[in-house]
Amino acid sequence: MNGERIAALLAEHGFQAAEIPMDKLVYTEESRAYCASNKCRSYGATWACPPAVGSLEKCRAECEGYSRFFLFARMYELEDSLDIEGMGDAHDDFQERVDELGDELRSETADFLLLNNEGCSRCDECTYPDAPCRFPEKLYPSIEGYGFLVSELAKQAGIPYTGKPTELRYFGAVLTK
Repeated sequence: MNGERIAALLAEHGFQAAEIPMDKLVYTEESRAYCASNKCRSYGATWACPPAVGSLEKCRAECEGYSRFFLFARMYELEDSLDIEGMGDAHDDFQERVDELGDELRSETADFLLLNNEGCSRCDECTYPDAPCRFPEKLYPSIEGYGFLVSELAKQAGIPYTGKPTELRYFGAVLTK
């Protein structure tokens, strides 16, 4: 799948996106340490997050099997910085858009890796670690869990990471051959 097609798909789904050269990607233990702090409550609780995604070395090797990396984001406007309902709605919208993107990518190629914001929240209770994922075709691992500092990726891509207190951005990445 060529870069123009990926960029078009990302734009069609309402994402701001930019390609980052593979040799500029940095995999960090710092990101993994943040995951282990479990502030998002997904560490050790979902197939999309560490430790289920494997070691940092395994994640890096998987990513290095691809030749293109596109960071994508979507900005959501909140009523105020404490708009919990708006944050939930934004999260749901982002997940829906990522699912739709995954479906379209899957219809065009089998050679892609889609990394998502945070962990998976598809099921009320994840089967991890006792049974396989119920929806492996819709399992999009955490971008942070793969060792990326999203703030640094955003800087490289020229996509704002922060903004006004009423702006919320969610990020993901798609890797292709």
